[in-house]
Amino acid sequence: MVHTSLSLQYVLRESSLKENPPLLIMLHGYGSDENDLFSFSAELPEELLIISVRAPYPMQPYGNAWYAINFDEEQGKWNDNVQAKASVDLISKFIDEVISKYPVKKDNITLLGFSQGSILSYAVALTYPEKVKNIIALSGYVNQDILPKNLKEQDYSKLDFYCSHGSVDQVIPVDWARKTQPFLNALNIKNTYSEFPVGHGVSPQNFYEFKEWLIQRI
Repeated sequence: MVHTSLSLQYVLRESSLKENPPLLIMLHGYGSDENDLFSFSAELPEELLIISVRAPYPMQPYGNAWYAINFDEEQGKWNDNVQAKASVDLISKFIDEVISKYPVKKDNITLLGFSQGSILSYAVALTYPEKVKNIIALSGYVNQDILPKNLKEQDYSKLDFYCSHGSVDQVIPVDWARKTQPFLNALNIKNTYSEFPVGHGVSPQNFYEFKEWLIQRI
């Protein structure tokens, strides 16, 4: 059932815990919807309260986006960074709304993003580091154009990233993803980076690895 009471629409899987469950928020990729990553939820720890969110911009004929990706002859492929920043703020607001509505453990919130949702997971964590703890960033990269300018002044000490990418990804080049670990290391942020011999997707080995990573942190 899709919930519409908060500023973003979402689907929900209840936690097995009566109070203070760790929270996992899922952010899907470009052209997808809230059901895509939610398919993982049956295999994830039952103590998690899982919320999978629908991005705010509907696409034709179906699917949704966190921000527009435009294609033209002069610039090739380019991102609407104004929309992307607006979505970063919207996700931040949504996290606050979820905390108000559900009795979750506020200091144990995980973001799980795929592709465009992964790019925004990085941006939310690096813009609002006090709001999240763990970030699982699948098949994405760090878009520095949507990050705050004062990164060196932020307190990122409690963040922990799991980042992964397909080594033959034809949508987001693996070279972009390989810049992630040096970037996070330079900010003294805890992180793990893995590659798998797949395209733009999540292999079973990738799933089991990030699942184990998450179990150790919730």
